[in-house]
Amino acid sequence: MRRLDEDKILGIPWRTSGLRCYTEQSAEQANLLAPAQTNASSPSTQSADGAQTIEIIRKEAHAATKGPGQYFTGSVQVDQLFPAKEPFSVSGGVVTFESGARSAWHTHPFCQILIVTAGMGRVQAWGGPIREIRAGDVVRIPPHVKHWHGASPTAAMTHIAVQEALDGKAVDWLEKVSDEQYRGLVKGSL
Repeated sequence: MRRLDEDKILGIPWRTSGLRCYTEQSAEQANLLAPAQTNASSPSTQSADGAQTIEIIRKEAHAATKGPGQYFTGSVQVDQLFPAKEPFSVSGGVVTFESGARSAWHTHPFCQILIVTAGMGRVQAWGGPIREIRAGDVVRIPPHVKHWHGASPTAAMTHIAVQEALDGKAVDWLEKVSDEQYRGLVKGSL
């Protein structure tokens, strides 16, 4: 059995370090950022004596909002569960796509993890086949891979998305997925 940090995904060598996923190309950048991130302090995660404390973000502190039209096609609800906030650079949210809805093409500076919690959807890397995803599936998208994800044409899909920011930016949004691209041939489940 090969270790995960030795794998190549879609031909791209990548590593994991805790929640951080990065390509060999961006590893040096990631290592340069690590000291600044670990030395940063946040009033909500430090006690008066400077020790790290546990932060709980209550359900009432966040609410779903409509996915912005420039980044999504169709009806999408986004509920940001936790933002990237020093000393953490990881954010996560619940995204619900109604049937036929999807994200625009986009990339992430580090990997993105999708945990499908309900329904059936699709994911595609640029130049690759459309892949079917279902409740219970976990999707790992390597850094810098141009991709999209969304619901199937006939069923809604909800996933939890977790990604890490680089210099405060977790995603680079690109062009929208055309109807022709979305309706392309599906290559079964992951």
